[in-house]
Order: sequence, then structure tokens, then C-alpha cells
Amino acid sequence: MFLKSENYIAIPPGATIKEQLNDRGLTQKEFALRMELSEKHISKLINGQVSLTSEVAMKLEMVLGIKMRFWLNLENLYQEAKKKVEYENNLNQDKEILSKLPYNEMVTFNWIPKARNKTDKIINSRNFFEVVSLNLLTKEALIPLFCRQLSKTDKNFYLLMTLAQKAKIESRNIITSLINLELLKDNISKLRTMTRQDNFIVDLQQLLSKCGIALILLPSFKSSYTHGFTFLDNNKIIIGITNRGKDSDKFWFSLFHEFGHILNGHIWNKTQNDDNEKEADLFAEETLIPKADLKTFINNNNFQEQAIIEFAKQINIDPSIVVGRLQKERFLKYNQLNNLKKKYEFDFQ
Repeated sequence: MFLKSENYIAIPPGATIKEQLNDRGLTQKEFALRMELSEKHISKLINGQVSLTSEVAMKLEMVLGIKMRFWLNLENLYQEAKKKVEYENNLNQDKEILSKLPYNEMVTFNWIPKARNKTDKIINSRNFFEVVSLNLLTKEALIPLFCRQLSKTDKNFYLLMTLAQKAKIESRNIITSLINLELLKDNISKLRTMTRQDNFIVDLQQLLSKCGIALILLPSFKSSYTHGFTFLDNNKIIIGITNRGKDSDKFWFSLFHEFGHILNGHIWNKTQNDDNEKEADLFAEETLIPKADLKTFINNNNFQEQAIIEFAKQINIDPSIVVGRLQKERFLKYNQLNNLKKKYEFDFQ
């Protein structure tokens, strides 16, 4: 019957009605008959499950002899206290989620205002995520993500949701054509050759926008494992790519991994599974360096720097991608030939 929080308690008018019935020796059945209301309605009224209306307040005045304004005042006080209880309880629940958000880093990136206390931080976070409660971030329908990440810890989930929300906000400034998967498929080879360009971002974003895709470049949070993600947002597809590691091979593999999710239809599915991730990985691997070409190169058993540069030129791909693939396949150690990898620095402001 009562609703409680740390500092507030909400007592429905029904508690007073129950006291009156006990004092008068009235059963709820008899009281319902005198009030010309159903027993079910009286039970809900006593338990605070329905509001006490002006009509009911007038009937209470006639049956119990207590003024209508008294009952209406009790109802107003109850509703006010109820809101305070709900607000405080929601605030306490959001405090736990707040501890998992990268608030200080978000402030550093100018995504969110500074705040001195937790209440202000929660309010600022709700504004950023455009929700009435941070608990709603666990709702899959909020942002149906497909992502490439190395770990799925609880905290990493909220870091990912933070990046996705920022991508969603930034995408509103990008005008895209209608989603056109055939155009994306036709331009995969052109997108692939962009790996060899030094200044490619503008060309890349413009080409993808014609396919109905908004590409958002994002910083990486210190404790986040997220490389990239994709999701549908109304009439456009949003791809978010982070600068985790800053290596050019990671950037391009992550991007083509997301293309794999899009062209294989994963982002229209309601559920994500490991098979989807493997399929997207295979798409990225085969598109960037076809297996047949890689096999021919490996069979030559020459993994010197110049040989890799020549092979990359031959298949029209950036050498860093070849190095990354050879490291993954364990033909090179992870500390070998990293000089062929470019370090990407993006402007996130």
C-alpha cells in the first residue's frame, strides 16, 4: 500500500478510508454498496491502485461525513509524494549505472557538461542519452547494435552504448541518400582502394552517404574494447568506428567487418550471434586480401618488408593491412614490421 524511498513515503487516501471502515465496523462489501461502487474498485482505492476522483470524494463526504476537499487534498498529497518516491528510487537505480559510464572522459570530449554531484551527473547523462531513466539503456530496441569488440563485460556494454548514442547524435548532421545496398556492393572495390590514400575521410564519408550510410569517427574510451558497430536509425545506416589502437589495419578491417554485417543482412535481424560475427570477419578478410592471393604469397615464404610492399601494390591494398593479416595468421610476430602501419589521428570535434 505504501510507497517508500530513502527520504519519502507516499500514503494513499485509501489508508485513511480503511481506518474509517475499521472504526465504524464496516466491511468493504457493505461500504461498496453504500458508495454505489464495485467491491473491486473499493479494494483498489484502499490499496492506492486507482486515483481518488472528485466524484468519489463527493460520495465519501456523504457516506463518511468527511468533507470532499479533505479527500481531494489527501489524493493530491499522495500523488506528489508518489512522484518524489519514484524520482528518488529511479535516481538511486541510475547511480549504479552512472558508475559504469565514462562520465569524465565524456566531459573531456565535450560531449557532456561538468557536474559536481551525482544527481547532476545523472540528469546530464539522461539528457545525453535522451531517456527519462538510465535503466532504459538495457533495452535492446533503443539502439539495435552490431559491433566488433574484443570483450563483452558489463561495463563495456555501457561504454558501447555511449559511443553509439554519440554516433546517433552526430549522424543527424549527415545528409544521406536512401539506403542502397547494391550501390555499396558495386563500390566495395573502390572503397578498398581508398586504403592506399593518405587523405581519404571526406571521400569515404561522401561515398558512403550516397549508399545511405552515415560514417561516424569516434575516440576510444580507455577501458573500452570496441572497434566498430553498426545499427539502423530510421532511414539510414550508422557505422561508428573508433580509433582504438590507431593502427590503419585495425581501422580498415573494422570498417569492412561492418560492411559485412550490412551486406549479409545482419542489421535487419533482431538477434545477434557468433555466426554473424564470423561471417562479417570472413567478409572483411576475403574482401581486403582474397584467400587465393594470400596463399600464393605465403607459399613464396618471403615475409621481408619489400616483398610485402610489392604484394600489397600488386593486389592494390595498403601494406599495413597485409602486415596485420600476416600477424594474425602468425607468419609475423606482433612486433614485426609495424613500421608499415600508419597511425590515424582523426578530428572528433
